[in-house]
Amino acid sequence: MKNTLRSLFLTRRFFGIGWGIVACFVGAYLLPALWPVAVAALALLAVLTVADAVRLFSVKGGIQAERSTLAKWSNGDENPVTVAVKSNYPFPIAVRVLDELPPQLQERNLDLRTRISPAGDAALNYIARPLTRGVYAFGAINVLVRTGLGLAERRYKQEQGCEVAVYPSYIHLRKYELMAQADPFSAAGVRKMRRSAQRSEFEQIREYIPGDDRRTVNWKATARRAKLMVNQYQDEKAQQIVSLIDTGRTMKMPFGGLTLLDRAINATLVLSDIALKKDDKAGVITFSNTVHTVLPPARDKGWIQRVVELLYALRTDFAETDMEALYARVKRTLPQRSLLVLHTNYESLSAMRRQLPFLQLLSRSHLVAVVIFRNTELDGLLQQPDRDTMSVYIKTITTQFIHEKELIAKELERHGVLTILTAPEQLSTSVLNKYLEVKARGML
Repeated sequence: MKNTLRSLFLTRRFFGIGWGIVACFVGAYLLPALWPVAVAALALLAVLTVADAVRLFSVKGGIQAERSTLAKWSNGDENPVTVAVKSNYPFPIAVRVLDELPPQLQERNLDLRTRISPAGDAALNYIARPLTRGVYAFGAINVLVRTGLGLAERRYKQEQGCEVAVYPSYIHLRKYELMAQADPFSAAGVRKMRRSAQRSEFEQIREYIPGDDRRTVNWKATARRAKLMVNQYQDEKAQQIVSLIDTGRTMKMPFGGLTLLDRAINATLVLSDIALKKDDKAGVITFSNTVHTVLPPARDKGWIQRVVELLYALRTDFAETDMEALYARVKRTLPQRSLLVLHTNYESLSAMRRQLPFLQLLSRSHLVAVVIFRNTELDGLLQQPDRDTMSVYIKTITTQFIHEKELIAKELERHGVLTILTAPEQLSTSVLNKYLEVKARGML
């Protein structure tokens, strides 16, 4: 009986009618003829409510609900969740589903509603967008059922507590995997680069196709076959692509809900996957005040899964970045010339200059590309009108910050270090652009 009362709720329709009856009782003091009407209405409401409740509780196991979602979620992406509801009631019902979401989602307004036919079922869908990696724990599924009369409501609490692991953006990864198969990178903003035949590996001799570079015509093969033949080249293989990820305090800054560290992790996962598919070797080194983890470049089967597992547990440690420790470890670990993509964050020219000597030392043995994040949240300040002296001052300071980022990029380029100046949201595309440029121009 106690459990039944805990599962029974009165609806807004009940209270709306109830307040109308109360108003009728109040009016009966001024107009006594309303008194029997109010009493009859109250009695009718009580009878109908009891009958409605009895109807709801007359079916044992009237509702079954089950939640289904992906085995693992992709950080920063939209992950679908479905709640399947099965009705055993012999009459149509209205259903509200209140799913107890993981607290990390910070969502309190999820309210799914539908109508289900007699002994029917329904699937209610919603989207979850996690912004941090880790384990997300769901609670129970609460299903509130009412009949067409709608005076009473019964709650079913389905114990569907489960955990979902949120990994780096593998949905983001799959998008670029499909593009890599046909090389349509330009559709996502990734520029196609002209290959340098002199710095590429010879693959085969084939028949000329309109649009081929005429500098690749093989005249000896053309004379033998009596048709125009060209040399076909492919990018050099087995080159080492290593992502250096700074886990220090500067990478904790959030943009669009994701920290710079999470965006660097997503970009690293994409770059590693595309590099492996182009028969290069991919590696990862994480560091802050010391070198934390080293995944040497390789292209073995299942290597990308090792990269995913390493990046899944990566966290910011709020420490200061020590480039000297990174340089010493890279020198010991990477004897072969490699492309080093450094994910860090320079907010000032002086901060970059403190680390510049070690970047120059790295660039003597490797090709170094440093990621510099543009603060896109400052762009909105430049669009505001100049209402007073303070607004002019703010816009001036904002312009100075933006200009300083450009100076950092130019200073690095002047000292032989490649730069990737990008908005955080475009990081993956920008990193892939630089990788394709390096491969096409034979810079490595």
